[in-house]
Order: sequence, then C-alpha cells, then structure tokens
Amino acid sequence: MAEINPDMVRRLRERSGAGLMECKRALEAAHGDEEVAIDNLRKSGLKTAEKRSSREMGEGRVTTWIAPKSRVGALVALTCETDFVAATDDFNALLGEAVQRVAADNPASIDALLKAKDSRNGQEFGESIKLFIGKLGENTQVGKIMRYENMKGRVGTYVHHDKKKAALVSVTTEADEDKAAAFLKQLCQHIVSKVPAPLALKREEIPATEVERERAIYLEEVKDKPAEMQEKIVKGKLDKFFGDVLLPEQKWVFDDTKTVQKVLEETLGKGSVIAGFTNVRIGK
Repeated sequence: MAEINPDMVRRLRERSGAGLMECKRALEAAHGDEEVAIDNLRKSGLKTAEKRSSREMGEGRVTTWIAPKSRVGALVALTCETDFVAATDDFNALLGEAVQRVAADNPASIDALLKAKDSRNGQEFGESIKLFIGKLGENTQVGKIMRYENMKGRVGTYVHHDKKKAALVSVTTEADEDKAAAFLKQLCQHIVSKVPAPLALKREEIPATEVERERAIYLEEVKDKPAEMQEKIVKGKLDKFFGDVLLPEQKWVFDDTKTVQKVLEETLGKGSVIAGFTNVRIGK
C-alpha cells in the first residue's frame, strides 16, 4: 500500500473539492490510487445527492453574465437548502462555472448543462454538483438557466443585492452599447420589482383559457349593467388585465404615466422592441 502523504491529499482535494479528511480516507480506502479515490468520492457524492433529493430548496443564488458589446447574456439560478451554504465560496464557484457554461455552450436544457464539461476539472458539470453535495451535505440543483443572443440589439441584466432576484432581457435596438446598457439595467429593475410580475410580451402569449377565465369573472361582475354597456366594460377590464401582465404594456415603475414600451422607444429609439426577458426569484 502506498504511503498517503500530504501532497497526495492536496492533489485529490484540488481535483475533487472534497474536504481534507474525506480525501485522506478515500486515498486510504483506494490504497493510494488517486483515480480510484476520485471514483469513490463521486460515488459517495452520488449517494449523498440521492439521499437528500427530497430536501426542500428554498435558498440559493442567481448570477448573470454579459459578453463584451452586450450581444450575448446568460443567467443561472442555483438552489440549495440553507443560506449558509449559498454564501460559501464553493457554492459561488459552482454557480460561476455554470453561468460560463451556459454562455459558452448554449445548452438546450438543464440536463444538457449537467452533461457539459466543467472547465475547472474536465468532468461533467453534473458530477461537480454531486461532489459539492457530498462535501457540503446539502441538496443542490440548477433551478433555472437562460441565454439570449441578439446580434441586432443588446442584452442587459440586473441582480438584486441579495442575489436571490434577477432579470435578463434582450432588446432589439440600434442604440449604442453604453446607452442601451443603462436603460436595460433599469428595465431589469422594473421586471424584478414590478407587482404583478410580467408574464409575457404579447397578448397572444397568454393562454386562451386564462383570458376566458378573466372574461367570465368580468361578465359576472357586470351582469346587472345594461346589455349595451357590458361588453365595453369587459373590454376595458381585459385591457387592464393585459396591462398588468404584459411587460411592454405595464406602467413604467419609475414613471407610472408611461408604459414600458413608450419609455423604451423614447430612450433607445423608435422601433426598439423587447425580444425576450427572464425573471427569477429564489425563495419568498
């Protein structure tokens, strides 16, 4: 059996992210074989992840990344069980790697992200999460990913100071990068803070069943009104409903005399439009 020396333990710790004593025990069990020790640590992490898979994850962090020239942006939300773990360097390193993988690899789904190669160690990113779970002992999962690319506009972001709320937005515009960045940050602040939160960009994106449910409620409210007035009143109420949930039609949080779309065009130029947005909130 090879003697387990501090250098072996250090190398294994750097590769795996596991604690010193865990690495020492893994090397001892593997009789000094580093590759076998890595496999054992991964298996241990997998068992821990499976055991804790039902734990509620009400904590975590959101991070975003914007490329130079603001043509590409990425967002990732990583969830865990306690704020203590979410504040650790290991957790935030995992989160930072995730957003880089989303930006660079453009995975089609969270499952695709988990199969992407972690640039720090060459293993699948999902394995890095399992090792993290084995080390910190908390269920940890990727809760949300998003990537926007807009070669005819700009991508912007805002992350709230608690790092639990964030927005990412893509706007098609001819405005220059600096001017667009300042406004897109404000637009993301609007998205994060607005109540009710925006749900879509266009009326046709709201499910017909949801619209009909609203209409039925409004018809019930005005059933005692004269028949010739009912449809007009219902239309007005539906317009208000759309104004509450559609981002371009919402009242601008910094000036409620104007809609988001009006301020967008006043600031970035006529014809500027929101191409996409994502709003993420972890916990309450």
